[in-house]
Amino acid sequence: MATLEQAFGQTLRDARLKAGFTQEELAHQANLNTSAISFLERGLRKPTLHSVFAISKVLGISPSKLIAKVERLDPEIETVPVLKR
Repeated sequence: MATLEQAFGQTLRDARLKAGFTQEELAHQANLNTSAISFLERGLRKPTLHSVFAISKVLGISPSKLIAKVERLDPEIETVPVLKR
């Protein structure tokens, strides 16, 4: 079973390639380090909220859509119940 980081990395790589970006182009436009994109795609680094939003903006998809794709890759991920007020 892949880790959550690996599932995110696979999703990120697929989205990047579909959008036609190299790691370097994505990193530059998202104002991130190229090695950060590489680490994220290989599941070696946990994405920050900032990086998810920056990457999503460049790729032209919403952060929630990017995360939803990760969730579909790993059915073992439990969703947090919504608290009602």
